[in-house]
Amino acid sequence: MLNNISKIKTNITKASIIKTILLLLFLYVFIMGVLIFIKPKKISNEYIKSSSTSSYYSDDIGPDRGILIDDPLESGMARLKIIDNAKETLDIAYFSIDSGESPNLFFGALIDAADRGVKVNLLLDGLFHGLKGEFKPIIYAFINHPNMTLKFYEPFNPLMPWTLNNRMHDKYIIADNNIAIIGGRNIGDKYFAPEWHTKSITNDRDIIIFNSKPDDLSSVIFQMTDYFNNIWEHKFSKTVDYKLSKTKQQRATKKTQELKEKSMNLKQANKNLFEKPIDLMEISFPTNKVSFICNPIERFSKEPWCWYEITQLMMSAKNSIFVQSPYVVPNRQMTKGFINPSDFEGIDVAILTNSIASSPNFPAYSGYLNHKKAIIKSGVNVFEFQSQDSLHTKSFIIDDNLLAIGSFNSDPRSTYLSTESMIVVHSSEAVKKIEEGIMDYIDQSLLVSKDYTYLENSSVDAIPASFTKRFTIKLLSFIAIFFEYML
Repeated sequence: MLNNISKIKTNITKASIIKTILLLLFLYVFIMGVLIFIKPKKISNEYIKSSSTSSYYSDDIGPDRGILIDDPLESGMARLKIIDNAKETLDIAYFSIDSGESPNLFFGALIDAADRGVKVNLLLDGLFHGLKGEFKPIIYAFINHPNMTLKFYEPFNPLMPWTLNNRMHDKYIIADNNIAIIGGRNIGDKYFAPEWHTKSITNDRDIIIFNSKPDDLSSVIFQMTDYFNNIWEHKFSKTVDYKLSKTKQQRATKKTQELKEKSMNLKQANKNLFEKPIDLMEISFPTNKVSFICNPIERFSKEPWCWYEITQLMMSAKNSIFVQSPYVVPNRQMTKGFINPSDFEGIDVAILTNSIASSPNFPAYSGYLNHKKAIIKSGVNVFEFQSQDSLHTKSFIIDDNLLAIGSFNSDPRSTYLSTESMIVVHSSEAVKKIEEGIMDYIDQSLLVSKDYTYLENSSVDAIPASFTKRFTIKLLSFIAIFFEYML
């Protein structure tokens, strides 16, 4: 009897110890992975002194020329063409590899390039890289190839929960230090909409920049390469390199052959694209100046370099500002000290974003919902996309001659937590081109009126969202109030 009582007490004690350990572990992760970010890092005086809006403009035509791409399929083929034309180096950074056949074609093109002697450097985010399951052998293929190197930026470390929010959100390809494509697309079927993709499309925008005068060091390509080298060599970027077992070696060989066959079949089916030279000068537009902006590479709350530059450019506007972003969460962190409403008096300000029906990101939309009325009251014209597809584009247009394109979302996560990169282009021709693409989206959108309903438009119907989606987002909006600094 006494032995049984003793065993029960021992079991209770063990259970209590386990519960205490789990509670302490939860508190540790919650404090160091969530609460630690509640206080944003301010922009330093040193950075402010080094920044000037005038540096984004030039009276002369510069060496860089651009090509804007809105069409999903064209954007995917453009990436493959750039990779196929590479002769010496490919420096690539992406946030995630998504599902579908497109990643196989992307990696097949990289293997082809490496077989030609091109040095392929691929940097992926350490949490959202997507090289799992059926894509896991791609890691082995990289390890197995002498001309390919794969790194993960800030892989998961359970003992350092603050690293969970140190994500690499960049998306670009740089070839031969002469041509680059940058935008908001990740690698996956939903971003490129190939003919076999039957689900919803994630619309985005890319810009190709190439240096028409390779000896001109003022080209933005050199700035992009410097940034890539910095993050590539950083201690947060871990090389994936270990001895492969015989089984993994066989899987690497099999996957490599499979990807090369897919790449070969694609080239056979698209001979005109891959065999016919493209006159970049003919299809591109000139620019006065192209600049590169990015967030710092550091843990914890970052200095908001991108947001500072963007808001300074917006406040320099003389006539108009147009913002296209999938997520718009202008919380107090982002507005206090950055945006003065008086600076926008007499300026036409418009935002194009997802509607509740088109948005696939419930937490982000719930954050937008909490600020939607304030945005409308401020006099901003808000257009919401009405489609089963979604918008993922991140663009800013200032007046009729300046635009910014890249990975930066108008939310606190892009402002303070993630690495981000943007191209700022001074070019009236570029703005004309981008406006053509934007009008296609505007034609599928509805303007939100002063009473927060949609203005009637005989050409566009409001797409209804399901009750479950509306209820879930409304519920999340109450929770988002406390955690919107992480949205």
